[in-house]
Amino acid sequence: MRPLARFVSKAYKYIIFTWLAIFAGMTFFAIQLPGLLEGDGFRMDGEHSKVTEIVSETFDMPAESMLLVFDKIDDKKIESTLKKVEKLDVTSGITSPLEDSTLYKEDVSYALLHFDNEADNMPEIVTDIRDAVGEEKGIILTGSSAISKDINTASQKDLITAEAIGLPIAIIVLLFAFGTVVASFVPLLIGIVTIVTSFGILTLLGSQMDFSIFILNIIPMLGLALSIDFALLFISRYREERKTSNLHEAVSTTILTAGRSVIFSAFCVFIGLGAMLLIQIDLFQNIAIGGMIVVSMAVLSSITLLPSVLIALGDRIDKWQILKVKTNGSDRWRTFANLVIKRPISIIIVAVILLGIAIIPVKDMNLAIPELDSLPKSYDSRQAFELIDDKFGLADQSSIYVIAERAGGWEDADGLLAMSKLEQELTNDKLVNEVSTIFTVGEISSVEEWTQATAVPEMAAALTPLLETFVKGNQLMIPVTLGANGASDTAQDWVRNWSGEKTDWNLIIGGQPKFSQEIFDEIWDKIGYVLALIMITTFFILMIAFRSIIIPIKAILMNVIGLSATFGLLVYIFQYGHFGIPAGTIALIIPVIVFSLVFGLSMDYEVFLISRMQEEYSKTFDNDHATVEGLATTSKVITSAALIMIVLTGAFAFTDVMPVKQIGVGIAIAVAIDATIIRLLLVPSLMKLFGKWNWWLPFGKGLYRPGNKTSERK
Repeated sequence: MRPLARFVSKAYKYIIFTWLAIFAGMTFFAIQLPGLLEGDGFRMDGEHSKVTEIVSETFDMPAESMLLVFDKIDDKKIESTLKKVEKLDVTSGITSPLEDSTLYKEDVSYALLHFDNEADNMPEIVTDIRDAVGEEKGIILTGSSAISKDINTASQKDLITAEAIGLPIAIIVLLFAFGTVVASFVPLLIGIVTIVTSFGILTLLGSQMDFSIFILNIIPMLGLALSIDFALLFISRYREERKTSNLHEAVSTTILTAGRSVIFSAFCVFIGLGAMLLIQIDLFQNIAIGGMIVVSMAVLSSITLLPSVLIALGDRIDKWQILKVKTNGSDRWRTFANLVIKRPISIIIVAVILLGIAIIPVKDMNLAIPELDSLPKSYDSRQAFELIDDKFGLADQSSIYVIAERAGGWEDADGLLAMSKLEQELTNDKLVNEVSTIFTVGEISSVEEWTQATAVPEMAAALTPLLETFVKGNQLMIPVTLGANGASDTAQDWVRNWSGEKTDWNLIIGGQPKFSQEIFDEIWDKIGYVLALIMITTFFILMIAFRSIIIPIKAILMNVIGLSATFGLLVYIFQYGHFGIPAGTIALIIPVIVFSLVFGLSMDYEVFLISRMQEEYSKTFDNDHATVEGLATTSKVITSAALIMIVLTGAFAFTDVMPVKQIGVGIAIAVAIDATIIRLLLVPSLMKLFGKWNWWLPFGKGLYRPGNKTSERK
């Protein structure tokens, strides 16, 4: 760190100029990012994806279909509307309710708009269709791409809403922390540079990979909060050092102390995000990559740009004072710390009881893949889909495709018998409502009847196209309708069992149930590895940082307890339905994302607090003194940083996209628990109970070494 401190001190002007150039260049790319985002990120390379590709490319089925819903619209208007869509030449086919009576019910109907793999820019196609249809009441486009585009729009509005709420409050908190306008706006400057630079990098990566629309909210939420946290710590330490040192010495000392804490803190967050790469689902990969980029930019700007700005500003950082910061704040926190360490056991019991009560609802947690409910109810695409679901009962059933591969094909006598056998096995399953094969569609009851029919030239001419619809080479496609919702456990169990079925043919399955099953299984199969990687890596980072084995163990246990309480409160709010939020489910992504993000974020406060205690202990070897002084000198910074984090993430409680709302509220609750019950009560109480053993390392390099006169003197 000393070489870095010397470099910044000498080259601060060049560093500022370099960052300005990077910021200007990345701004050009950053503004393009929203246009590159598409989909909810629930994509993975699995059986469902493989079947979808086979069905589309080999069997010429639509790669995607959207619904054009007509509510109380007459047939003439339906016909003219579909002609407008057809003229756009963007669909591969249109199934009209005027031609298919199953798409018509009472005064509600819908047309199916089919698209092939060549339709590679669905957001633009959605816009074109909506423009062609116009804004006539009762005609609404819905379906996957339409809903995805609306979620993108809602996410951009949510970001503006959240920042409009969070930033002014964050500025007020910074004014109370620093007292001057200049000092308060420097952290915001660092945050803006971090976010814009990160967005620019993500845009450049966008040509190589697909990014989910959810990163538009999550990355700024994380980047701004971290940047302000780091800057708050850094500036607070700088102002403290400035009282006894000249400008360059103060900055150098701050880089060596607060800069070191920032790097360790960022590394903990980095590990939490990186662990999500183990889950092979695009959304987790997106958040992991985007998060690691924004964390890297946050720490890089905090240890290079921020100290350079402080040197350039000099004493002008205290310009435009609005509030007089109380100088006796540390004394109050010191009094509080002394009270805590006088009754450590009582405080631990009370804290554990409070957290235990909050944990209770976790037992009822119901996780679900975010789907239509991600979109606010005010959007027409959601209302239209719910109308069709209600009228036609789409949610009560689900469609799958079974692809069976047989050496030698399916067109000979043995192949036809095998096809009939497979059809019969599927039909006999109690959950199956309908099976489509050449026999059911052709209304042929047996292989013998098929053979006889195809022996007649006229019949063969009619049946051959039917055979080609379901059979391509060695592959057979069988559409199956299940009598269960595609996201239900029943449907997932069915596809899981059939995928593992041992048959004479290579069976693979696709469709909504298979998609849901693969997503759930991927998360549950990998979550143990993710948590283990985060906790084990964090343990070694903290052990190296503090030369202690007790401190990392305590930190990890307290984090797990705090996060468990957070999940309990999320269930209470979102699943039970409180504080004006309707009862629902917890998004499947929440436990993994909140744990991965918050486990690292909460380590920020652990590192800030324990680093200062370590400094004091290395001087006095008095654990009680180190605990009190560490808490007294960092509590204001930690409280301010936590409050800013709570405000910036909690502001998403006022947004509409439900998964993002749950992530924001979850992080805000977790940080609030961590900065109060854990950092202010449990940490000092446990530090008191463990005494000098807090600083013991079995390998003999800890600050406390039994038998060593220096470390034993207090």
